[in-house]
Order: sequence, then C-alpha cells, then structure tokens
Amino acid sequence: MTVDVGAVAPDFSLVDADKATHTLSDYRGKNVVLAFYPGAFTGVCDKEVCSLRDSMARFNDMNAQVLGISVDGPFALKEFSNKYQLNFPVLADFQRTVTNQYGLLFPALGGVAGYDTSNRAVVILDKEGVVRYTWVASPNPGVEPDYDEVLNTVASL
Repeated sequence: MTVDVGAVAPDFSLVDADKATHTLSDYRGKNVVLAFYPGAFTGVCDKEVCSLRDSMARFNDMNAQVLGISVDGPFALKEFSNKYQLNFPVLADFQRTVTNQYGLLFPALGGVAGYDTSNRAVVILDKEGVVRYTWVASPNPGVEPDYDEVLNTVASL
C-alpha cells in the first residue's frame, strides 16, 4: 500500500549520482515531486525522466523540487544523469528502503525472479511535507504518469 494522501511523508536520506546525500526533510518549504521509476536505461524510464527534465522550468516557477528515485546504484545513475542531461537529482535506493517505506516495491520486474524494483509512481508533497497526490502504475510499470496532471497538481498547491 502506498503512503496515504493527507499523511506526512516518511523522511529519508539517499545518495544521488554524485554520492551527495539528500534528505527529504531538507526540502521543507518547497513542493516536492517524488518520481519513482523501475530502472535507468529502460525505455519508459528514460522517456519519463526526460519529460520531467523538459518540465523543470515550470516546476521551478512553482517552487517545486523533483527527485527521481530508483533502485539503481549511484554509478549507473551518474551515467544516466549525464546521458540525459538531467537537471534534477536522481537518488539511489539500492537497498530498497524508501521503495518499501512508500509501499512501492515491484517484484520480479520483467519476470526476472529476485529483480525487485521501485514501481513507477509519483508522490507529490506540499511545502510542509504532507502527501497531496499519489499515482502508481501498478500492475503495469510500463505505464507513464499523466505529466499534465502532475504539473496541475503542483500548481494547485
């Protein structure tokens, strides 16, 4: 089960592609878009992060921070970030702590037993860290979020 709308989002600390630590509560005072995705260098995930990248001016205008989260390690995320010239942090949840904390574990991605990833999901937090929106692709992590809906939700906060 995903985190509940209206609940304070569970805090976490994860490293990014440069191995710098990001703690969710450090973003209080900004709206936050948590974009969970199954894995770097997979077609739909690549398209999703590029869509978010291309919308960053709008997110910035709304005082919103986008954080990408996957179970990839920081080294793969470094190449991923460089390849797509990402303008937001992508965070390494390689221990699946945050993925589990938010109820977003997707077991056996692609039918590969033991390859448990983050499901594709978007969780939007307001400036106080309260969950205001959740969207989960389950049961098909190949489905993309409605980017206009994400932007409109952030704009409404």
